[in-house]
This record gives sequence, C-alpha cells and structure tokens, in this order.
Amino acid sequence: MPWPWVFRPTAGLICRSSNAVLLQTVSHRTRRSWRGCLAAVLVIAAVLAGCGIKETEEARPSPSPSPVPLPSVQPTVRPTPTLFVPGPLFDPNLGLKAPPVEVPLEIRIPSLDVRAPVLGVGLTTENLMDSPKGPIDDPIWHAAFWYRGGGIPGEIGTATIAGHVNDPLGRPEIFAHLEDLEPGDIVIIHDVSADIDIRFIVDRTQVYTVQESSQPEVLTEIYGAGPVAGTGPQPAPDGLSHLTLITCAGDIVDGAFDQHTVVYATRRE
Repeated sequence: MPWPWVFRPTAGLICRSSNAVLLQTVSHRTRRSWRGCLAAVLVIAAVLAGCGIKETEEARPSPSPSPVPLPSVQPTVRPTPTLFVPGPLFDPNLGLKAPPVEVPLEIRIPSLDVRAPVLGVGLTTENLMDSPKGPIDDPIWHAAFWYRGGGIPGEIGTATIAGHVNDPLGRPEIFAHLEDLEPGDIVIIHDVSADIDIRFIVDRTQVYTVQESSQPEVLTEIYGAGPVAGTGPQPAPDGLSHLTLITCAGDIVDGAFDQHTVVYATRRE
C-alpha cells in the first residue's frame, strides 16, 4: 500500500537553487532522513501489521464444529405374544351326554395344597353339569371336573371346573377349603402334554344358595353366556380368559347341599 507522503522529497528536487552543493548536501541529508523515516515507518507498519494480525486472530471466532449426525434410533417393535391354550382336549364329535373323558390337564392350587387330575365332563340326564361319583376310595373323588361344553382353560371366554367337597364318608376332598381362597391367590391349570402352566389370579369368592346359583345371571357368570344359551362357548365380552371353580357348600337338605361356593379367577399372563 503506497504512502503519499514518502514521495514528498521528490518535490524538493524541483526547487531551483544557485548552490548546487547545498542542494546536493541537503538532498543527501534529506535522503538519509527519508531512509531513517522510511525504516521507522516500515518498523511501525510491521508492528502495527503484526498487532493487527494478532488482534484479528484473537478476535476471529473459532469455527463451530460441524454437528455429528446421530444414528437414528428406531423403536423396537415387539409382537404381541400369543398366549398358550391347551387343545384339542377331546374328540369334538363327543356329545355332552357322553361319559367323562380323560384330558391332559391338572389343577394346582398352592395355597390350598391341591394338586389333582382333571376329567372332561358333560351333562347329566337332568341337564346339570356332571360331577361323577364312585365307591368309597374310588380315585374319582380326588379328581376335578372341567365342563367340556364351555370354554377351554386359558382361551378367551369362561372355563368351569368343579370338584367334590368331601367323599361318601365325609372326609374332605380337593375343594373342601375352596371358600378360603382370597383375591390374589393363584390357581394353575397345568397342561401335562406340553408341560406348561396357565396361571389364574383369584378375583373373588362367592357363596350362593342353590336357588341363587340357578338364576340366569349367576349361571352366566359361572359358565359364560354361550353355554347358558345353549350355543356353546363364546369369547368373553372383556376379551379375557376366565376360570370358575365350583363346589358344594352349606348344609345337607333332602340329601343335597343347599349352597355352592364359587371362585372367579382371571388369567394374568
């Protein structure tokens, strides 16, 4: 960058003087002065330039680092697990009036120390759920009875299982203490063939008179709407799997118990 005042000595050379030596001397001295001034100016310029560079470097903001793109995280989609349901448990051509049949199920109630095989039963000649009996010490007294006209334990709907409260000698049987079950207790239906447990949690325990348990609304709770209407098992309106346990209770009147203990449970898997 030119500095205009550096070239001012050139204007002095244009001046006329009769004394050439003086002019030469003056010019020589002036040139030395110019050189000194020019050197000083160059030093100052260099210093100022250095300061300017330094100031510029210090003032210049450091470049912002480019953002590092983060890998996109895709949500893990887990398929809804399909709950295990036993089956088939019996020949579908078997009528409800046919005798009891063995099914590969076992009922376990840990809080009552119950563990018993399950038979599939239908209806008696009086159109009541069958609860087979036998001679004293017959293993039938120690079995539970699943109503095969209702839902399969574990599927969406209502499955019903009955059991004896005592044997012919009055000795307690597998459902003797059914009324002691409380909300939160566990009932397990074990599939023997698949070695899989289906767990139900007790919702409530209810005692009905025989007359009360014959009412359509109570029968619907015990067996589900389908079996009561004669249309076979139907899915539960709430989309859940329900299990009903039932046994005799109360006093014997005219050769039969006058009450029923019913436990309602829901699958929680």
